[in-house]
Amino acid sequence: MARIKFTKNELKKQKDSLSRFLRYLPTLMLKKQQLQMEIRRISLKIDEIETKIEDIQNELSQWIAVFGEQIDLTPLLTVEKIEIEAGNIAGIEIPVFRELIIREMDYDLFMMPLWVDAGLGVMREILVLQAEMNVLEEQKLLLAEELRITAQRVNLFEKVKIPETKENIRVIKIYLGDQQTAAVVTGKIAKNKIKKE
Repeated sequence: MARIKFTKNELKKQKDSLSRFLRYLPTLMLKKQQLQMEIRRISLKIDEIETKIEDIQNELSQWIAVFGEQIDLTPLLTVEKIEIEAGNIAGIEIPVFRELIIREMDYDLFMMPLWVDAGLGVMREILVLQAEMNVLEEQKLLLAEELRITAQRVNLFEKVKIPETKENIRVIKIYLGDQQTAAVVTGKIAKNKIKKE
């Protein structure tokens, strides 16, 4: 506990600090709740995308199994750029996925099987979903770090600063009350001495 002075100025300073803490605490708690809701929303979105990717891959594997050809489609698609814009949640800058720019290589239509076009479309869809999921995971990490800091601040205010300040106010009031009582008693004693003389 910090050293305090037992003066009226210190009492006013402690009361001002207490009112400031009590004013900031609800804002911090609201920020904490908002961050928790956003992290939950992002987690659900990530789960949804993972499920969608799994469904596409399962559907694709059954579909490709019909054709006995082993063709690697990865050289035909190249990720050129992931476009991300800045977003803001509870005062925190986060990346927001906008689009994935993919370049498709030319290939000989006569040499490739008929299903290659559909396969490239599915690959493109999976790449977009994976890029979006990566950005969402980055958002989640940033928000989780901010949530950790905000939770620490809430705990600091609730469990340390507010109780400490209330205790300081109580101790200063007791001390000033004792001083005032002592002054009154001293004044009465002095008055009685003056009367006797």
